Amino acid sequence: MELEGQWWKGELAEDIYQALRYKELRLPVYKGQSPQLSLRRYFADLIAIVSNRFKLCPAARHLAVYLLDLFMDRYDISVQQLHMVALSCLLLASKFEEREDRVPKLETLNSLGCMSSMNLVLTKQGLLHMELLLLETFQWNLYLPTAAHFIEYYLPVAVNEMDLHDGWPMVCMEKTMLYMSKYADYFLEVSLQDHAFLRFVPSLVAAACVASSRVILRLSPTWPPRLQRLSAYTWEQLLPCVERLLITHDSDVKEANKQKCPQPSAQPAQMVYPIQGQSVSLHQYMQRPNTQYMQQNCQPVVVSSQGPATYLTHTAPMQVSTAPLHGLTQTQSMDAKVNMPSRAYQVNSLYPCFDR
Repeated sequence: MELEGQWWKGELAEDIYQALRYKELRLPVYKGQSPQLSLRRYFADLIAIVSNRFKLCPAARHLAVYLLDLFMDRYDISVQQLHMVALSCLLLASKFEEREDRVPKLETLNSLGCMSSMNLVLTKQGLLHMELLLLETFQWNLYLPTAAHFIEYYLPVAVNEMDLHDGWPMVCMEKTMLYMSKYADYFLEVSLQDHAFLRFVPSLVAAACVASSRVILRLSPTWPPRLQRLSAYTWEQLLPCVERLLITHDSDVKEANKQKCPQPSAQPAQMVYPIQGQSVSLHQYMQRPNTQYMQQNCQPVVVSSQGPATYLTHTAPMQVSTAPLHGLTQTQSMDAKVNMPSRAYQVNSLYPCFDR
């Protein structure tokens, strides 16, 4: 067994998990006071683009963005310097989380198209100076847990054969686990793009990503006892973070539908959820008790001023060149195809059918 990639399956998994939980209680305080806070999303995307180009692990990407957040929170940095800081954070994180042969090389970084578009050329001396400044800022401590570290511990038990899909037993456990992994990755990226998620501890964000994935996949119960015992979080504790994640998901679904079927004359769509024949807002839906909420169909519907509420339906894949975001596909038949909502910098892809 490769413990390097699957530490949660080893005999020391519980000790590692407890060490991460202990460490997250001592993470530096994030105040959100950077003068360049409005540029934070741009540089998080830049880190994600470079990280995907070199196929770095999620832990390296999340650690890099976290280092950037903490550094920006303490210093007033010019935009030109922020490019150097962001890439230096990624290099430090990759050196800490990845194997040596996977760490991006200076020559390869400078050859990227995004570097030429920014008219930015990195030098060895400049990178070493910035890395030293970062290490001194963090007192040479890069052991900073992120949600990407915890998600690997929750995912192996995120789906169980006893779970129900739309109130029915699951036919294909493997496909359900595949979609759970894909949606958990999606929500993990959502949490990376908004600094508001830094007010939650990383383990809670990871648990909320799993819970949100179960909501979208219509698995019940929404937050089963095994996940509550493992994470030590109740459904009520996860609600604020889950609601924020699902709001972003609904926004991505609406954007995907707007790209697919533009309606200039229509009023902005409002995302609502069906409960026993009634349409309620996401906030009202999330506030229902877990025992009731877990039995409902979690497929969002869209309300338009042009007509009654209808289910969001995609009957054909969207073109990548014109629509960077995918919506969730739901058909009326027993066979349903799921298209992952993806962030703009990610490569869009279609996955096999999710069969009942």
